[in-house]
Amino acid sequence: MDQIASGGGMRGGGGGRPGGPGRVSAADARAQKAANADAPKIPDLFRRIRSLFQPHRRALIVTVVLVLVSAAISVLPPLLTQQAFDRGLFPAGGPNIPVLMRLVGAMVGLWILSAGLGVWQTYLTATVGNKVMGALRIRLFGHLQRMELAFFTRTKTGIIQSRLQNDVGGVANVLSNTVSSILGNTVTVIAAFVAMLLLSWQMTVVAVILLPVLVVAQRRVGQVRARIATQTQESLSDMTAITQETLSVSGILLAKAFNQQRTEVERYANENRTQIGLQVRQTMSGQGFFATVQIFLSIIPAVIYIVAAYLIQGGVDVTAGTIVAFTTVQARLTFPLMALLRVALDIQTSSALFARIFEYLDLTPAIREPAVPERVDRSQLGRVEFDDVTFAYPDAEPGARTLAGLTFDIEPGQFAAFVGPSGAGKTTVSYLIPRFYEASGGSVRFAGVDVRDLGQDDLVSNIGIVSQETYLFHATIAENLRYARPGASQEQLEDAARQANIHETIASFPEGYETLVGERGYRLSGGEKQRLAIARVLLKDPAVLVLDEATSALDSVSERIVQAALDNASRGRTTISIAHRLSTVRAADVIFVVRAGRIVERGTHDELVALGGLYTELYEQQANVPL
Repeated sequence: MDQIASGGGMRGGGGGRPGGPGRVSAADARAQKAANADAPKIPDLFRRIRSLFQPHRRALIVTVVLVLVSAAISVLPPLLTQQAFDRGLFPAGGPNIPVLMRLVGAMVGLWILSAGLGVWQTYLTATVGNKVMGALRIRLFGHLQRMELAFFTRTKTGIIQSRLQNDVGGVANVLSNTVSSILGNTVTVIAAFVAMLLLSWQMTVVAVILLPVLVVAQRRVGQVRARIATQTQESLSDMTAITQETLSVSGILLAKAFNQQRTEVERYANENRTQIGLQVRQTMSGQGFFATVQIFLSIIPAVIYIVAAYLIQGGVDVTAGTIVAFTTVQARLTFPLMALLRVALDIQTSSALFARIFEYLDLTPAIREPAVPERVDRSQLGRVEFDDVTFAYPDAEPGARTLAGLTFDIEPGQFAAFVGPSGAGKTTVSYLIPRFYEASGGSVRFAGVDVRDLGQDDLVSNIGIVSQETYLFHATIAENLRYARPGASQEQLEDAARQANIHETIASFPEGYETLVGERGYRLSGGEKQRLAIARVLLKDPAVLVLDEATSALDSVSERIVQAALDNASRGRTTISIAHRLSTVRAADVIFVVRAGRIVERGTHDELVALGGLYTELYEQQANVPL
């Protein structure tokens, strides 16, 4: 799998944030993979590819019939040509115009019929191929949506995008044309071969004697092209990842802030040079083979004339019409045979792309739905319990644990806060409640039910999360708000915005709720983005509100405005606040002090200050913050 582990993992610690970009030498990684990778299992791939076409059986049957009819028709004109020569142009008594007219009319009719069938066939194959490709892309996208959060923290977004776009797009031609091309050209080759035998078996032997050698050579060329195709797609993945990282608003700001534009351009240029080289290699691989095939097939008619001369000298009855018809049929054999060889190469090449697509489809989500989900107990809604919970991130060092036997209860409607030094495991708690990660040991219960026994929809629909890193789509304010409730009315949007102290700000914009926020909301200030995120959560109306350092990145003025919005959002629901600034949790009903994955203190603000422990130490460190 290309660079699935290249991004920084989410290691122990309260923040649990992804690490750096993990810039590994892409060329070295590809070379090592190419050296060690096993060839795709072609029969299994064919079986899986064939299953993609199952929903389109009716259209495929019609296509097959059209292909067979078209292929059969394609060899009739040469046979009519023989009759036109022998019975119409050069019969014993001179040209026979009526016979010639009938034969020419038949040929014209067959060409018109063949053209019409070809248009119909092209429409069907294009429709089926694109529907299959679209279904494959949706299936892959849907499968990725079910993957656990850890998958996305260790995989570059650009690489995932490349699988969806470049890899699926790369097999489009095969999906659209392979079936009809194989059927049509195979039937044409067989029909042409039969027609050649009927005309002259001696000349047929000469025409096909070297074909087995070409088939063997084609297979070797296909293996080479498949390897190059894999390297090409991996290079495209790297280019897409670089583009996604550096041309996003965040990436551009980072490059400008550190004056690294030239470095990023050179990084992209290096990968672009690799891509150019691979594309040239992929284009040129097999060209020598096809040139040889073309030469061989092109000189056959000339050889046929010599063979025909010897046959006539030997007393074999070979007419001029037979020779013309034979060379015409042989030409009809040449083009479909070339097409079959190219399709065979395309299949071998695309097998590498299908292998990459199925590699993602075969990924098993670490977090699965229970076979028979339990329902949330409405009478217990808002209760959250951790019972001796242990947890280690998937890429953590052996033996390292972020949580080590965490136990606590939060009652419905209670305001609970988690504080502690960086890396203590606070944010990890917020990941385990909605089951973004699976606890390594112990149990996490929501509304009295183990989260592993709840359906994900039932669980997450009752939890709202406001994080430090607010994500907004490049869409209007209204569209961003309705992400929480697609059918929400304008009145409901405005009500949620008022509770989040953002309505007046939105109303001041020239386009109001139809204002585009820009990529990741960069047209809004940090406080405006946070309040918009709070409004979005309020529109969802969850029973449990999780605040993950929601004000830590704001200035003091914005923090007070956002904190007031959070206070509104907390009313009437269980609130769990992951906090760095103690001023934001002073009014909490219970504060859990976490260190090294364990709760070392718990109580109210006044109780903990009086205790003289870790909370008091944190309090003294923030003495300049009004408490």
